[in-house]
Amino acid sequence: MLKNVLPILFPTMKIKVENKVTVLSDTLKEFFGDKMNLARIKFFGLFISALCKVQTLCFEKLAFGFDSGVKAESSLRRIQRFISEYSFDSDLVARFIFALLPHEQPYRMVLDRTNWKFGTKNINILTLGIVYKGVAFPILFHIMLKFGNSSIQERIDSMELFIRLFGSGSIECLLDDGEFVGDKWLEYLNKLSIEYHIRIRENFWVEIPGNGHKLKASWLFNNLRIIVFAFPAPFFGLFFGRAKNEQRK
Repeated sequence: MLKNVLPILFPTMKIKVENKVTVLSDTLKEFFGDKMNLARIKFFGLFISALCKVQTLCFEKLAFGFDSGVKAESSLRRIQRFISEYSFDSDLVARFIFALLPHEQPYRMVLDRTNWKFGTKNINILTLGIVYKGVAFPILFHIMLKFGNSSIQERIDSMELFIRLFGSGSIECLLDDGEFVGDKWLEYLNKLSIEYHIRIRENFWVEIPGNGHKLKASWLFNNLRIIVFAFPAPFFGLFFGRAKNEQRK
């Protein structure tokens, strides 16, 4: 059944599906059958199908994308009731997305954060996703009730939840942006033997294991031209600060 639903979420896959909403609803029933009644499962299938069709979160436009044979006004009211009244089990949703991934584990993981404002309210979300053909599928979310960067403990909690749900063996490596640094964070990843690739600023200092020699990160790659990359010999040096009297880049 899971193979049948893939063309709905990944349209480039060449698998024929006669009725996408029915197939999707049957698949949702496998995961949410003991959490939702049948009417709500069918609505959820229509909702996902409409999202893929209109590619917007605007409720009014989603209502016109429902293949249900009812008026858009009725679909809009159903969407509004569903969003305002129903609470998902986030772990179950993560398992559902994980089961639909079109390639086998281990996976390249990506940790990222998005921050914007809705009126005066900060929307700050830490997300752990799985990379597939240049696209990241969000698996786990952590809504941070604050402005700015995540704490090391918040990142560790996200990783621990993923490992609890799917096991550390499902992780090939972790891709991070430059804000996700810190001795304790890297020590945690090293302890679990999780390979990581973190974008750092050129004015960070790196300690070479064994001799304790300290080098600027830019020196390690100073033989490369712009937009050229290389993978140096692996080491587990810890970043301990930016070079003094230099601006962030």
